[in-house]
Amino acid sequence: MGNRKRVAERRKTNPAVLGGVIAVVVGGAGFGAYALFGGGSGTGDGTRTSATQQAKAKSGPLSAAEITAAADRFLTAWQQGEVSEAADATDDPEAATALLTGYAKDARVEDVTLTAGTRTGAEVPFSVKGTVAYKKIAEPLAYDSKLTVVRRDGDGEPRVAWQPTVVHPDLKDGDKLVAGETDTPPIKALDRDGGELTTETYPSLGPVLDGLREKYGKTAGGEAGIELRVVRGKESKKAEASDKTVLELSKGVPGTVKTTLDPKLQAAAEEQVAKKAKASVVVMRASTGEILAAANSSRGFNTAFQGSLAPGSTFKVLTASLLIEKGLASIDEKHPCPKYSSYGGWKFQNLDKFEIKGGTFRDSFGASCNTAFISQAPELKDDDLTQQAQQVFGLARDDWQIGVSSFDGSVPVQKDAPMAASLIGQGGVRMNPLNMASVSATVKAGEFHQPYLVSPEVDGRKLATASRTMSAGTVTQLRQLMSYTATSGTAATAMAGVSGDKGAKTGSAEVDGQKKPNGWFTAYRGDLAAAGVVQAAGHGGKTAGPIVASLLKLGG
Repeated sequence: MGNRKRVAERRKTNPAVLGGVIAVVVGGAGFGAYALFGGGSGTGDGTRTSATQQAKAKSGPLSAAEITAAADRFLTAWQQGEVSEAADATDDPEAATALLTGYAKDARVEDVTLTAGTRTGAEVPFSVKGTVAYKKIAEPLAYDSKLTVVRRDGDGEPRVAWQPTVVHPDLKDGDKLVAGETDTPPIKALDRDGGELTTETYPSLGPVLDGLREKYGKTAGGEAGIELRVVRGKESKKAEASDKTVLELSKGVPGTVKTTLDPKLQAAAEEQVAKKAKASVVVMRASTGEILAAANSSRGFNTAFQGSLAPGSTFKVLTASLLIEKGLASIDEKHPCPKYSSYGGWKFQNLDKFEIKGGTFRDSFGASCNTAFISQAPELKDDDLTQQAQQVFGLARDDWQIGVSSFDGSVPVQKDAPMAASLIGQGGVRMNPLNMASVSATVKAGEFHQPYLVSPEVDGRKLATASRTMSAGTVTQLRQLMSYTATSGTAATAMAGVSGDKGAKTGSAEVDGQKKPNGWFTAYRGDLAAAGVVQAAGHGGKTAGPIVASLLKLGG
C-alpha cells in the first residue's frame, strides 16, 4: 500500500500565482461585473443600449496585456473553484464547465495552486499542484500544462481556447479524470528474457504498457489499487486509446505479463527514434511473427502499431506480388517506365520525372518507378489489390490480435485514378510500421505470420491467418527484387553495412499540406523483418532507412 495520511481540512484558497506575482482577483461580484461589461447591458426589454449597438468587435493581433489578463482570469477562477467563471473565460463554456466540474467531483483534486510561466506569443504555460483525496488517502499531484488565448468569434474578446489538454495534457475530447479503486489491477510487463519493461528504461512504451494492463490486468493475477486515471471517452476508444494512470494513491499488487520484446533491440530502437522528431519503427521475427522491438518518437500515441498513414512506394512490394501472379510483370522481362502515365483522369510521374528506356521490371522496382506500376492499372480489377492484401498478406481485415490494440491496415476497393494511386501506396491505402514489417516478413518467410507481442498461449486467442500463399516462383522473384533494391537500388546506401541475406524497399508518401513527404523503409535480414517511418522528413532511404538498417545489423 502507498503512504497513507488523513485528508487535511481543506484550507482557504488563495489567488493564483501568475508569473511569480500574486494576482489578486475579486471574487463573485467582481467577475459578474467583468461579464456584464464584456457582454453589454440591457434596457429591461431585451433591447441593447445605443452604446452597445455602436460597439465594434475587437480584431487584430492580441496584445500582451490582453493575453495576460485572459489567462489570469481563467487560472484564478479555476484555482478558487469558481467553475462557471473559469468556464466563461474560455471560448467553449459548456465543455469547460463539464471538465472543470469533474476535476473536483470525479478526480477529487483539492487545494489547487496554478502558477503561470513565461508567455510565448499567445501561449501561456502553467504548473498545477494539488492534492488528490479519496476516502482516507491523499497524495500530492503536480504536472505542467499550457493554454492559448484567442479572440472569441463574434465580439473578438480574448478568451482561453478550450481544449481538454488545458486541464491535463493526457486528456482528449470526451475523456475525464477519475480517482478511485481501479477496475483493472496493475501489471508487471516482462521482456522475452524476463526483465521488467518500464517507461523509465523504454520511454516510448507507455501506450503499450497501458494497453497490456487494459487487456490482461484482470487475468494476470494482480490486485487493484487506488489511482487517479484518465478514463477514455467514446472518441478515444474509437482510436483504441487505453486508460492511463496519472497518480497512484494506493499501490495494487501487479500481475505478470511476458512479452516477445528483445531488450537489446528495444533499447536500440528507442535510441534511434529519439534522433528524429516523428519517427516510428518495428522489428519482428519473420518465421514466427514475434515482435522484437517497437518504438516511437512521440510518447502519446503508438504510431508503430496504430498509425494510419499512406505507405508510399514500400507498398510496391505487395503490388509487385500481384503483378507477378497475374503475369503482368516478371523480374527480367522488359517493363515500361515512362516519365508519365495517366489513368482515370490523373497524370502520374516519377521522382524528378525520370524514365527508364528499355529497362526490366527489376530496374523499375529497384529505382522505384511509379509509372511502371500505374501503367498496369487498366489490366486490373478494382478489387484485385484489396484481395491480394487480405488473402496473401493478411492485411486490412481487422482481425489481428497482437496483445494490445493495433491497426492492421486499410486497402479499400477503389476505382479509376484512386485505384491506380493505391498501386504505389497512395490513394486510400493506409499502413503503419507494424504492417509494413509484416509485408517484408511475409516475403522472407514465404507466408503470412500474424505479428504478436504476447504469445497466444497466454490467453488462448486465435491469431489471424491468410487464406492462401504465393507460389514459390512469385516469392523467389519478390526476394530477388528486394535484394536488388538493397544492393543496387534506392535502398543501397542505407543497407550498405547490412551483411548476409537481405532485401529492402524505400518509400516516400506525399501528404496534403505537408512540405516534405513521409519517409518509409521496409526490409529484412535473415529471419528479421523491420519497417519504419519518419514523418514530414523526406525520402525514406535517407530518413527511415538508417533507423531500420541499424536495427537489422544489431539483430543479426
